[in-house]
Amino acid sequence: MVFLAIAAVLYVCGFVFLYGVIRVAVRHALEDVELRRVRAEQAPERDRLMARTLVPDNAFLAGS
Repeated sequence: MVFLAIAAVLYVCGFVFLYGVIRVAVRHALEDVELRRVRAEQAPERDRLMARTLVPDNAFLAGS
């Protein structure tokens, strides 16, 4: 009977642990999605700045 009670407690604790792990994983995934969204919004501005700074340094590549 004691082993049945211990098994039930471990079974419940396992589900609680898995719930916590899944919750942390989902939170980190949502943070990553938000970070990628922000980077995607900033991409045109970053590309424009990169083009402006790289062309004078490498004018021979720009054909001028």
